[in-house]
Amino acid sequence: MKDNTPISMRLCRLAILALLPVFISASGLSLPAQQTPSQQQPPSPRLTPPSPFTEDRDPVRSPDSQTPAPPVVRKEPGGYVLHTEVDEVLLNCTVLEGTQLVPGLKKENFRINEDGVDQTLISFQHSDLPVSIALVVDNSGSMGSKRPSVNKSALDLIEASNPQDEAFVVNFSDEAYIDQDFTSDVNKLRDGLAHIESRGGTALRDAVIASADKLVAEAKNPKQVIILITDGDDNASTFDLEQTIRRVQQLSGPVIYSIGLLFGDEDMSRAEAKHAHKALELLSTETGGVAFFPKNIEQIDQIAAEVARDIRNQYTLGYRSTRPATEPGFRNVVVTAQAKGHAKLTVRTRTGYYPVARVAKKPPAAGKQ
Repeated sequence: MKDNTPISMRLCRLAILALLPVFISASGLSLPAQQTPSQQQPPSPRLTPPSPFTEDRDPVRSPDSQTPAPPVVRKEPGGYVLHTEVDEVLLNCTVLEGTQLVPGLKKENFRINEDGVDQTLISFQHSDLPVSIALVVDNSGSMGSKRPSVNKSALDLIEASNPQDEAFVVNFSDEAYIDQDFTSDVNKLRDGLAHIESRGGTALRDAVIASADKLVAEAKNPKQVIILITDGDDNASTFDLEQTIRRVQQLSGPVIYSIGLLFGDEDMSRAEAKHAHKALELLSTETGGVAFFPKNIEQIDQIAAEVARDIRNQYTLGYRSTRPATEPGFRNVVVTAQAKGHAKLTVRTRTGYYPVARVAKKPPAAGKQ
């Protein structure tokens, strides 16, 4: 029996707004599960994007409810070990010379600049680290004929990955459902992707936010990726594009790779296709990923293979900002690389982040647990 867990994206209701503190401090709630005519499922946990926020609000969660800083991988005798660094900023970077990936660079080849100030690189890694992946796939009516090819390519991407990778499947239309929770079992992911009920609108941005929240709250790997596959423009989300990008940046969240299947839909106007193209590009570039726009269904396999190579060949850089985390506001980050024997190198990574001040919890009073 398949586990089809709903992620409600209807956040504009007053009842949800009244529960805002719960959404900020918790990563999941309970709601009746998605049901099909042939089966009934028991209630399951759901994920909910936070209610719309303003510039002045605490950006993610209250300090006492923050999850620990993501671990850093460093080489030590006996292998690679995860360490947690307070206020350390981690950047997953892809280095290109033209269109070719550049391996073999060293720590000294990189330079990090935050808001015009050079930063000191304190951790460096270039190896096939395990990744936590959200496969977020459009399940709206127009995707029906494209899903078999999409599902095959998504599974090919997973099968080309590190055996320690984990992934979950989100199918979305005007609402989004977790059709397979975190697993490394390709067969379970295949079953999750096979749950096709192409119908309704496209609440893409809400699905991205909820998936990013789930990754940050539940993923076992610090390196996190969203693979977003859609064939249309968002027409059903509560959040706008700016809020969606901001939310992912606030979480210091996942890299987003977008695959826009903007072909063969006679119902989509040129203006709608242009808007969808721009939105997917922004989602990806602002988070350090890439947006792909195949011209036909046959190109999806090639793109999936390219995404897999990109993920597997990234450099992970870490630094501690010269500015305290208590200073609010977005931090612009630029990473550059130079190396002998190479022409101009391009480094692709997220454009910046919002700092989150972490407050240490007080130890319990004597006699209390």
